[in-house]
Amino acid sequence: MDWSQKLYFTAFLIVAAAIRGIHGYTMVSGTVFCDQCKDGQISLFDYPLNGINVAMACPDNNGQMTTWGEETTNWLGNFALKFDGNPDLSGCVAQVTSSNEQGKRGCGTGGGPGKSPRLIFRMFDMNMYTIDPLISMPSDPMSFCPKTSYPQPHPNPVSPATPPTLPYPPTPSLPHLPSWPPLPPMPHFPYLDASACPHQSWMMPEYRCYWKVINPDLKVGVVFGLIAARKYGSDITLWEGMQGRGEPYKTLLREGTTALLNSYNSVQFPYHPLSVIQHMNWALMGSTQQVMHTALNFLRANSGNGRTTCKFNPCK
Repeated sequence: MDWSQKLYFTAFLIVAAAIRGIHGYTMVSGTVFCDQCKDGQISLFDYPLNGINVAMACPDNNGQMTTWGEETTNWLGNFALKFDGNPDLSGCVAQVTSSNEQGKRGCGTGGGPGKSPRLIFRMFDMNMYTIDPLISMPSDPMSFCPKTSYPQPHPNPVSPATPPTLPYPPTPSLPHLPSWPPLPPMPHFPYLDASACPHQSWMMPEYRCYWKVINPDLKVGVVFGLIAARKYGSDITLWEGMQGRGEPYKTLLREGTTALLNSYNSVQFPYHPLSVIQHMNWALMGSTQQVMHTALNFLRANSGNGRTTCKFNPCK
């Protein structure tokens, strides 16, 4: 390599480094849940909340907390904040700040404590952070929530005085009581049953009524986020993604969408809805081998792992 080639090579490295600095970005994502029981924890009674404003504040040079960004949750309760470059997020806190009219319906009167971002992925100048689930609360706990308050014992219990022994008359025999009718059967909640259905079942017309939480016409990028939109495009729908086959990334989209549907349909499905989205994005940021591995794990879960069957009944 002569001196001119070395000069061009050095100039290329300088320009490449400058471009890297310009195009670096950081993303912070998380989910807001409605804490229906106001117990400060995510439980079976809680659900993702749409229309909630989340702000992230970070300390400035004087140690004062300054708002860096604000975003509103989508219908899956997810939010994502994007920052140019590679800012230092140590000391930053994300917190529920307010809600729009849609978010105020029943669960927008107060937010829980703020959470700090955790780094989950870093490659070149791309940083991915996640926020542990944030909560927003209703004004009062729902009536179906378990009671957590119980009567406390007296701090200094006093033993009652022993009464004198008196002769008691013999106890009369009780009259025969009529038998009570049997109690009505408990209502059945299909969501509590273990069920796992393959993608073929989800695409049958007689089972379209089970698409309750997400719509088949929704865009893949809206449901799975920015990384999925960059990979699959901004126009492909969930229904179109369910028909992919013969290629690792198409198989991942098909089985990932199926896993998301199953997670909303059965509380006993191995993946939580948020977990499906996270595993999907981690796979898309990794190698082809990781894509195939994640798609295979989704496929096994959707087939029930040989233990769980599909509990679909034809729609009426």
